[in-house]
Amino acid sequence: MRKIQTQGVHHITLTGADRQTSIDFWEGVLGMPFIFEQPNLDVPDENHLYFDPGDGRLITIFTNERRRPEGRRQATPPGAVHHLAFAVSQVSFRQVAARLEERGIPNSGPKDRGFMDSIYFPDPLGLLIEIASYRFEPPQGHTHSDVLMEAHKIRLKRGDYAIDPEHLADAITALVERACPSLSEDRTPRNPYA
Repeated sequence: MRKIQTQGVHHITLTGADRQTSIDFWEGVLGMPFIFEQPNLDVPDENHLYFDPGDGRLITIFTNERRRPEGRRQATPPGAVHHLAFAVSQVSFRQVAARLEERGIPNSGPKDRGFMDSIYFPDPLGLLIEIASYRFEPPQGHTHSDVLMEAHKIRLKRGDYAIDPEHLADAITALVERACPSLSEDRTPRNPYA
């Protein structure tokens, strides 16, 4: 028996409201370029809209002109989608709450997650959307996942409750030290000002 090895998210497809509400939200609120559309090839009464979330992959929306925005939170039983998270830079993150409030969109306000910041709000049909921003940049040749895995190991070794900025900084140091050899025999911290 062999596993199927994934190499990233190809696309995510959601059931949306009508065409214009979907365009107004995904492009008009979240800034995702509307890149193409075609009929839903499995359901002739629906349209299929495609948006670029910023990394060249796709968020696609099935629309139907009979569906209207409800705005209330959708149920999240086991197996259901709880929320979708989209990445922004820290400078953009600082603007999110104000830009949502300009439109009258209720939101959670900034949430401190230790390794990232988050703001939550509903899409027009009540699906919870998260705007997330990492508080760190991974070292060259590494991913955010590499840093988080290393920070997790450090956190567990120290017996700490959750990842915090110190774990991230130490994880980045450990990754760089492993990836970048040095001619120095001793790479321990020192104080040249003593």
